[in-house]
Amino acid sequence: MQTISPTEKGLRASPEVRVHVLAAGIQKVIRWIGSPASLLTHTLIFVGFFAAATLRWVDWGTMLTILTNVVSLEAIYLAIFIQFSVNQQSVSLRGVEEDVESIQENVEELGEHVEGLKEDVEDIQEDIGEISEDATEEARKKKQAEMLESLTNDVKAMLKHLETLKE
Repeated sequence: MQTISPTEKGLRASPEVRVHVLAAGIQKVIRWIGSPASLLTHTLIFVGFFAAATLRWVDWGTMLTILTNVVSLEAIYLAIFIQFSVNQQSVSLRGVEEDVESIQENVEELGEHVEGLKEDVEDIQEDIGEISEDATEEARKKKQAEMLESLTNDVKAMLKHLETLKE
């Protein structure tokens, strides 16, 4: 039975998986570069370069040439890492833009529903006004009927009284 090393598995993986693994590795490097540990490491390396030249283990010219080349290469890779981060943020922002557009559409729909509800409330208020007018009209008619009945009773009582006086 043949065993496959993790490196061989990684090489046999699909291109999408390899890109994802590479991107995850780059993210780790970017996070480390922006950390206090990276600052301390770089400081110690620079101190080591200058200490080597000061202690005359290396010629100053050689040390500065090597240090300049190392710093230049590091600057190139840092620029690549920065562009990688910018690209990822751009993709992330596109997703946010789509979410914002969706939210705006939902807000517009809600605004339309609110307008519909406002119209319904106005209709209900008009109906309440009409019902109130009808109730007022009914109360007025009832009061008139009561007054008419009272007057009728008074007239009947007077007629009876007149009848009594005639006799």
